[in-house]
Amino acid sequence: MSSDLADFRRVVVVSALRSSQLFAGLRGPEIEAVADLASFRSVARGEYLFHEGDRSEGFYVVQKGAVNVHRVNAAGKEQVIHVFRTGETFAEAALTSERGYPANARAQESSQVLLIQKEGFIELVKHQPEIAIRLLASMSSHLRVILGQLEDLTLKDVETRLVNWILKRCPYPRSTEPAEVRLPGTKRSLAAELGTVSETFSRTLAKLKLQGLIEVQGQAIHVLNPVRLGELLRQNLGE
Repeated sequence: MSSDLADFRRVVVVSALRSSQLFAGLRGPEIEAVADLASFRSVARGEYLFHEGDRSEGFYVVQKGAVNVHRVNAAGKEQVIHVFRTGETFAEAALTSERGYPANARAQESSQVLLIQKEGFIELVKHQPEIAIRLLASMSSHLRVILGQLEDLTLKDVETRLVNWILKRCPYPRSTEPAEVRLPGTKRSLAAELGTVSETFSRTLAKLKLQGLIEVQGQAIHVLNPVRLGELLRQNLGE
């Protein structure tokens, strides 16, 4: 690799690391030390980065694209844990586990990620307490996402789960004025996150539209009256 190419690669790696919440704000020498452990990987849509139980090579930073982390139950049904996007990190939990990755990771779209090598990063953390604290914060954030999903999946039906999901992301849930909620990815991926399939998800959206509660345009859900949508949620919950 030529010196110019190596320098360019270094700049791109450091930039990608600084764009992630885990590493943003680290001092120059610290970010450079992490960059020494990073390698690029391009993945096509549908390609797996790893499968559940695979030996852990390290954890990942999404430079661009989206990565679907999921598990498959005994019945063969896929349950999405989270879709990670640009700047987000995932698989940190596997750093200290000898059991390998706890889930599967598949590119939801053509993506580029950085792999942070496991052994070297563990050694770095031993000498850089600030990185260790940031790592704990990142894993805590992932835990909150999972707990939120568990809460959503305990709701009794798809309509209730979807309405709850929309209201959680509605900027003014107590307003009677229209509001917009953006879909973070495809309808199919959101359906999987909500524990259902695309067909049921689409029928549920159509039902809410017929009730005059929402409109759907591309990646946007327009909540026509958040208060009325909240009333439907409380009714479904029996409150």
